[in-house]
Amino acid sequence: MTIKSCISTSIRRLAISLLLLTMSSAASAQMKFFTIQKDSIPLFRGFAVSFDLVGAGMLALSDYGQYEAALRVNLHDEWFPIVEAGVGKATHDDEVTQLYYSTSAPYFKVGIDKNMLKDKHGPNRLYVGLRYGFTSYKIDLSRPDFPDPVWLWNTGFGVKDASCKYHWAEVVIGVDAKIFGPLHLGWSVRYKQRLAHSEEGEFGNPWYVPGFGTYNTNLGATFNVIIDI
Repeated sequence: MTIKSCISTSIRRLAISLLLLTMSSAASAQMKFFTIQKDSIPLFRGFAVSFDLVGAGMLALSDYGQYEAALRVNLHDEWFPIVEAGVGKATHDDEVTQLYYSTSAPYFKVGIDKNMLKDKHGPNRLYVGLRYGFTSYKIDLSRPDFPDPVWLWNTGFGVKDASCKYHWAEVVIGVDAKIFGPLHLGWSVRYKQRLAHSEEGEFGNPWYVPGFGTYNTNLGATFNVIIDI
């Protein structure tokens, strides 16, 4: 075997070894992320109920909003499976287009949060999480009669109880702070992304989707009153 071929073989072996080492380290880090730390604290730590004040405030002060409550399970103060459910409503009159939009329907979200603080069992939490959301809703959409300025034909229309479905995902970042006893306050920021939906026929995208929000934004927020049980 020549010196050149020997060097080439050594380089290949070194590259393969480094690749295997990198893959092993990545797999180990991934397993560590998803593994619950072992200590004297039991796995099941109770559950909590919460109510969002942001959606209720928006419903009281604007054209749309929602009432939302959640049930969250505490696993070792680290993992928090959660179910969120609510009723989203909208009644909107657009002054420019003169379109009237109305809907009211329940929605549901399921997901999980992970406490990212080093002290998992402390009174406060910083978490990241994921959600899957779904709603099946109906809309009323209309515009009053008025003539087209060029062709002079009537451009009014109306649709009632048009059925729609919407699927979306959310990435969540939030905090949870203990106030006293079982009472906690928390807030979260959410990035929402549509996964699948049914269009409202010829009328295009919905102005508001219960649980998701308006069509022209992907950001949302909550401020929660939380009771540990």
